Amino acid sequence: MSEVWDEEFDLVVIGSGAGAMTAGIVAHDRKASALLIEKSDRYGGSSAMSGGSLWVPQSHFMAEAGIDDNREDAIAYLKEITAGAVDPAKLEAYVDAAPEAVRYLAEHAHLKMYSMPAYSDYYPRAEGSKPGGRSLDPETFDARSLGDDLLSMKDQNPQMLVMGRLFMTIPESRTMLTRAPGWIGLMFKLMMRYMLDLPWRFKSKRDRFLAMGNSLVGMLRQAMLDRGIPLWLESGAREFVVEEGRVVGVVADRKGQPVRIRARQGVVVAAGGFEGNQAMREKYLPGPTKVEWSCSNKANTGDLIELARDLGAAVEFMDEGWWGPVTVVPGEENARMLVIEKSLPGSVMVNKAGRRFVNEAAPYIDVVNAQYADDSEEAPCVPCYLIFDARFRKSYPVGPMLPGAQQPDLFLGQMLRDGYLKKANTVRELALKMDVDADNLEATVNQMNEFAKTGKDLDFGRGDTVFDQYYGDEKVKPNPCLAPIVEAPFYGMEAYPGELGTKGGIRTDARARVLTEAGDVIPGLYAVGNCSSPVMGRTYAGAGATLGPATTFAYIAARDATADS
Repeated sequence: MSEVWDEEFDLVVIGSGAGAMTAGIVAHDRKASALLIEKSDRYGGSSAMSGGSLWVPQSHFMAEAGIDDNREDAIAYLKEITAGAVDPAKLEAYVDAAPEAVRYLAEHAHLKMYSMPAYSDYYPRAEGSKPGGRSLDPETFDARSLGDDLLSMKDQNPQMLVMGRLFMTIPESRTMLTRAPGWIGLMFKLMMRYMLDLPWRFKSKRDRFLAMGNSLVGMLRQAMLDRGIPLWLESGAREFVVEEGRVVGVVADRKGQPVRIRARQGVVVAAGGFEGNQAMREKYLPGPTKVEWSCSNKANTGDLIELARDLGAAVEFMDEGWWGPVTVVPGEENARMLVIEKSLPGSVMVNKAGRRFVNEAAPYIDVVNAQYADDSEEAPCVPCYLIFDARFRKSYPVGPMLPGAQQPDLFLGQMLRDGYLKKANTVRELALKMDVDADNLEATVNQMNEFAKTGKDLDFGRGDTVFDQYYGDEKVKPNPCLAPIVEAPFYGMEAYPGELGTKGGIRTDARARVLTEAGDVIPGLYAVGNCSSPVMGRTYAGAGATLGPATTFAYIAARDATADS
């Protein structure tokens, strides 16, 4: 029996993040009609909330920055860090298509990025790694061109905004958060730009000069608007329509009404992971785990992963996440990842026994893996504890708190009263307040102080690599990641194993086609981004290793689906 359709398009894309938008743009440019459907009332998903970086080897942005790269090094690096867990054909497809995809978006879709020469790959000792350049950061995007459409974009995670309000690029954030030379002038510039955006200031608190994830999504959204590509909000996919073994459409719930949408050339699933689904977290992720520990989009509840499984799709790496230690701030919707704080000198992370368990300045995925590995009944490590002294508190931001020089403890009353932040005059007193072994914590702090004198962390090697040092304080010698923890009062806060999103999902091949357990292709169905199996496997190549693959495999999927257009 022939199907009755309410709407018909060549390509239907489920989701509205960077991967979804890329798929729609590429399909449109190949003379195929495209529709994006998003189940929430905001577009952009986790992409809009993220740092917005793309990890792309041998890109033209690298070349423009005068940085050399080549295919052989990129493949060698990925093969070493993924350790055989990912199909080599998929790694090669990524390395080959990623620079092509970003060049296409730069030339046709408003994408403006720049290579970060000082931002190292996360594993600088691995073969083929680069000391910088592969991570691309979006330039600031003037969203005045979006008009009121900006108000429908997902908000940036507040931890990436100055005072929870002003946008800053990654290099600007490094300058601000480490108080590098010029940070005061930079702060003044950002504040004036924000305040003088009239009459918008009377309409919304949102900064229209976007950076990070909002900038990336804003650029791609502008490209969609230029092309007239439709985006339906509050339109969640609830069923795949299959004819003779091929996915030919979806049934969506559009603002409470069922809509049957034909997809003549394919369906691309780009709907995010399952971080917002507590039941799936408990089923698949290491425990303990909580939705509240995620920095990502809580609307990501794994619906499409389950729908694909109902069709016979295989899944991979469901026990993995884009991990990072987080602080859970009372009253905030999302956790804040401790990206910079853990690397700055004058802090230490310990378990309940008061002992270190990791190089705190290591890639955030490694910190959480170590946290789970160290967790035991005898010495729990979930949560672990970030300990620092008065000099650290005065000099650097921590979680939602500005440096003490700008936000003295006098203005932290509620945080201190509700126990979010603990404070004491001695390390022993702090340990007792945090219910951490006092003798061990004192010994740990004393050992860190000895390491600070020599600049060598003999236990975990903190500060030994160029990656460690990126978020260190270059004013501190001899190691920008180590300083004595000696100045009273002392502070402590809990840190949980959180993530930027779950990592596992629907198994795909090098063309982003969905595969069954037997390795057969499900015709007409593609998956990209965090709902699909990660090309990074159980590791994290560098900043942008989530969105780089999401946009690249979206580019691949759209071209594959529309090959006959």
